[in-house]
Amino acid sequence: MVKDMALTTTPEENKQIIHRFVEEVVNNGNYDRIDELVAEDLIDQTPFGETRGRDALRDTMTQIRTAFPDFSVTSHEIVAEGDSVAVRMNQRGTHEGEFMSLEPTGRTFDIEAMGFARLEDGQIAERWAQPDMLGLLQQLGVVESPGE
Repeated sequence: MVKDMALTTTPEENKQIIHRFVEEVVNNGNYDRIDELVAEDLIDQTPFGETRGRDALRDTMTQIRTAFPDFSVTSHEIVAEGDSVAVRMNQRGTHEGEFMSLEPTGRTFDIEAMGFARLEDGQIAERWAQPDMLGLLQQLGVVESPGE
């Protein structure tokens, strides 16, 4: 029996998959789309550590949405080469739930972030999120800016 060749996607198609992930999953909270857009054995790397699998991603997204109910992302650039995609974006939200053991401050944030992904067979197989954590904590009022 001959095994089917792995599906391949073009860099342009990979950019569209990332765009759909940001809009449908992150911004609209449609976690059902994770099964379509994300590999079952996803490796997700964030400032909080590495997690694996779709369920762990759902948990991460739920924690973010609980802490910041209005969390949203605006993508400014999406660049792709081969199976890799890079995104320059802004993330924003209002701190209304516990986050990193911090009680809600009610303050808003708007930070820059970078995201990188590797796609495989038309799904996100690995993801690296690099938000401006210092800027986030400063805007929430839990860390002072130098010189304050």
